Formats: sequence, C-alpha cells, structure tokens
Amino acid sequence: MEIRDLETESERREAVPILRQLWSWKDPEEVLAWTAEDDYHLFGGDVEDELVAVAGAQVAGVLHHARHAWLYDLVVDEPRRGEGLGAEMVAHVEDWARERDCEYVALASPLDKEATHEFYDAIDFEQWGYVIEKELSEPAE
Repeated sequence: MEIRDLETESERREAVPILRQLWSWKDPEEVLAWTAEDDYHLFGGDVEDELVAVAGAQVAGVLHHARHAWLYDLVVDEPRRGEGLGAEMVAHVEDWARERDCEYVALASPLDKEATHEFYDAIDFEQWGYVIEKELSEPAE
C-alpha cells in the first residue's frame, strides 16, 4: 500500500465516502469540513491507485498526558478489511507522530466496538482507562 498525505480539497473529498463508513450519519460536506481543520492531518492509503484506507490524526499536548498524536479516524474500505491495511495505516501514523516528538498515539472508541478493541490490542495498543464525557445542551433561559 502507498500512503500519502491528503491535503487538497479534491484529495480530501475523495476520502469522504470511506470516512462515512465510520461516520455514516454525518453529512458529506460536514465530513469534508472537519478534514480541513488546521491541526487535523489526513492520510490516504492506495492500492493499485485506488484509495482504500484513510486515517486522520492530530498532535496534542495536554497537562495530564504526554505529547501525543490523537487518532481520530481510521477506516479501511469495507471490502478490503482483514488484509492488514489498517495496521499499515496505524504504523504510518506512528512514524508521523515520532517525527513530531510524540510519545504516544491515542484514540477513543465506543465501549460496544469489541472488534475495534481487538484490532488495537493485536497491534499493541493498551486499554488503560475510559473517555468520560457529557453532552452539553443549550443553557436554560
């Protein structure tokens, strides 16, 4: 697989159908918009000149965690899953993160995504905690 940076709008637009396999309820234009955010970096994996995998990451540094790359999106096109392409994409993100002096690659995953957790366990990611969140509603008037 050849992995490339997806930087132009047309390159990012090419990735939207694959990203929507993960974010199916999101409007395509909304997906395209977040791929253009300043600190978000999008990678594409091509096999025989066809985009088959996408990964989106961002370097972060917060007080409670060492400098790390946050892996927001990793999607392999449904018919190509199970071929090792996801592991190749993660390895590329890890190299990219090392080049930026990151100590970790981190991500969040819903509790019910057991196959996802098994995938990351198999490539030596450690589950050590929870992401805890609360959706904020509009303030009462």
